[in-house]
Amino acid sequence: MRIKHWMIKDVITISPEATVEEALQLMKKHSIRHLPVVDGEDLVGLVTESSIRQYTLPSIKDSLPIKEVMILNPITVDAEATIDEAARLIHRHKIGGLPVIQAGKLVGIITVTDLLEAFIELMGILRSSSRIDVIPAKNKSFEEVLDIIKTHGGHVISVGMDIHPSGEKIYYVRLEKCPLDPIAAALEIAGHQVVSLVE
Repeated sequence: MRIKHWMIKDVITISPEATVEEALQLMKKHSIRHLPVVDGEDLVGLVTESSIRQYTLPSIKDSLPIKEVMILNPITVDAEATIDEAARLIHRHKIGGLPVIQAGKLVGIITVTDLLEAFIELMGILRSSSRIDVIPAKNKSFEEVLDIIKTHGGHVISVGMDIHPSGEKIYYVRLEKCPLDPIAAALEIAGHQVVSLVE
């Protein structure tokens, strides 16, 4: 899943010559917390709600230019990168969003909220679905589990994996809404352990 499909494309930006007060008013008006600072189409900095909080004193906010307080060389991500890469950057640097660049130009912004929406879509969490949790038989592959599910009418939305307390891999298979009992029975006949069913 590419960032270009999930980023906010109509980015609200501000000039480096604008004041802190103008930045605050833009953020308030558009209910945003990240404001790329641009000179033409070139990204020259970033202002965030938290980064300018200390400059909101009435005595300075009307005259202090953004170029004096903006984050220089902000962390960015390419529009062709995956949402996984954006999530890793945001987590590693403990930030709330990333300007998105393509060919050196600002083309969007992606925030934690956008990433959450993408992962929810990817996992199918808000779609009507069923889930079956399976530990594959020791001598058999997870591919066989998927084959059995598909053979019995299951349409896979997503798969998650974790380590069960027993030390074995457990797979959480989210399916389009369907009866799970026939699938579970077929899996158990084939020697796989069905841990739980979520209708």
